[in-house]
Amino acid sequence: MKDERSGSKALSRWPLALVVLVFALLAGATLANRLPIPVIAIYTGASLIAFVAYALDKAAARAGRWRTQESTLHLLALIGGWPGALLAQRQFRHKTSKPSFRVVFWATVLLNCGALGWLMSASGGGALRAALGAG
Repeated sequence: MKDERSGSKALSRWPLALVVLVFALLAGATLANRLPIPVIAIYTGASLIAFVAYALDKAAARAGRWRTQESTLHLLALIGGWPGALLAQRQFRHKTSKPSFRVVFWATVLLNCGALGWLMSASGGGALRAALGAG
């Protein structure tokens, strides 16, 4: 019985561990001048907005009110809010049992991480600095 609980706790902690790892990598890349500071601000802001959007959507679902469109939740994840969305999914147990949503969610995570990797490359970094006017 004790083993089941510890396994369940470990499983429930992995989203937090992943989010901490992602923000540590973002901070490290910023300190190494691989990413400009606004990138961390975008991830932080988008994650907070995504977390709140999931909380509001869960409350609306319980109350039978108007819901946030899934495309909106996916867009927030795609632009860098997936860490907050992942934490909200676990915190509120929201959107965790719908396979079609989860597939698209993880696709947005992979696309976002791929874009982030490109932004840390020489060509992507130059494009990002030019876009931010820091070129």
